[in-house]
Amino acid sequence: MVKRNSAGALTDEERPVVKALLKKGWRNQDIQHLLNKGRVATINSARITEVKADASITAAPKDDVDFFIRKKDAYDPVTGLNLYDDERLIRAREAMMLAVQSFNSPTLRFKAEQFAVQSNIAWTYLLHEHYSRKGVDIVGKDGRSLLLSQMIKRHDFPLSKGVSNNIAAVIKIRDAVEHKLFRRSDEKFFSLFQASCLNFDEAICELFGDRLSLKSELSFALQFAKLRFAHMTELQKHDVPEHIEALDAELEKGLSEEEKADLSYKFRVVYLLESATKSKSHFDFVRPDSAEGKEIHNILEKRVIADEHYPYKPGQAAKLIADRSGKRFSSHNHMQAWKRYKVRPKSKAKQPEQTNKDYCIFHKAHGDYTYSAAWVDFVVEKISDADEFEALKATK
Repeated sequence: MVKRNSAGALTDEERPVVKALLKKGWRNQDIQHLLNKGRVATINSARITEVKADASITAAPKDDVDFFIRKKDAYDPVTGLNLYDDERLIRAREAMMLAVQSFNSPTLRFKAEQFAVQSNIAWTYLLHEHYSRKGVDIVGKDGRSLLLSQMIKRHDFPLSKGVSNNIAAVIKIRDAVEHKLFRRSDEKFFSLFQASCLNFDEAICELFGDRLSLKSELSFALQFAKLRFAHMTELQKHDVPEHIEALDAELEKGLSEEEKADLSYKFRVVYLLESATKSKSHFDFVRPDSAEGKEIHNILEKRVIADEHYPYKPGQAAKLIADRSGKRFSSHNHMQAWKRYKVRPKSKAKQPEQTNKDYCIFHKAHGDYTYSAAWVDFVVEKISDADEFEALKATK
């Protein structure tokens, strides 16, 4: 945030103020408390005593003292930001908070428009502060400050290529909303906006410290009410004007496949539906670049359901189980087994395809079920226990 003082030292600005406060009758501990507001390295009372004993120090004028006190009282105890020294960072954080709040608000209709504008402001303030502290003149001879589109193209841009690509995409959306109606296109850009939020929080922490994180002040939540994937797919097809579809294509123009897949450019999650009762069903959100996400991706890519994986009809499965186990195991026992271990729905179920895919699949073309070798192994192991086999035979 502001330029900090070295440990135990008073600045040339502070010494005259301390002299003035001493003359006004302030106690050493009260002056020390005032001076240490917003400091990383605090001073001790001895420094104040030194000012008191140094006759060469002249007391600061009243206006200077009043402003010094006002400035010290302008520190945010949570972030450590000062209203006078860190105005750009305060504005940057507030602009991003407004962007998220407006997008999440149920009463606002122009969500994409609001987010695109406010987030551009947030990123502009953030990068202006970064370059200003690096000694870069952010105001040109024409009196105009560096544009966000210029800063993300600089060779010394401090963040990743994925972040700059994401910002560039949101800039294009911001430019488009000035001239065209977006109608109901908010969902179209959600993944870009989510990435922008996460990128901003990571960037402000990386460049200016973890105390500035927005995580404790904003909650990014995805809410689902009776979510149906088919319905969500249909939503993507309707209410999106042609010029928005064209803009969506323009955003990724020139990006490589690797850049498009960068999570800093566009946020993605893997939706993992866990098998559970309706009252306990839920979604797990997994980052695609995590170990679990990669495993799920491999399963989605490589585990292809095919008839050859489920070669056995019920009678064939029952015979194999009998041969392998050495026990009498009829087709009726096989029916009891799939009921007991819940590997398929009952006959005439509304969703016959809802099976345990490790053991069984439903063939829509001819309306029956076939079973895998894993199912045979599973049942053979189960009925090797005499008590379990008796329990199975009692299943209705």
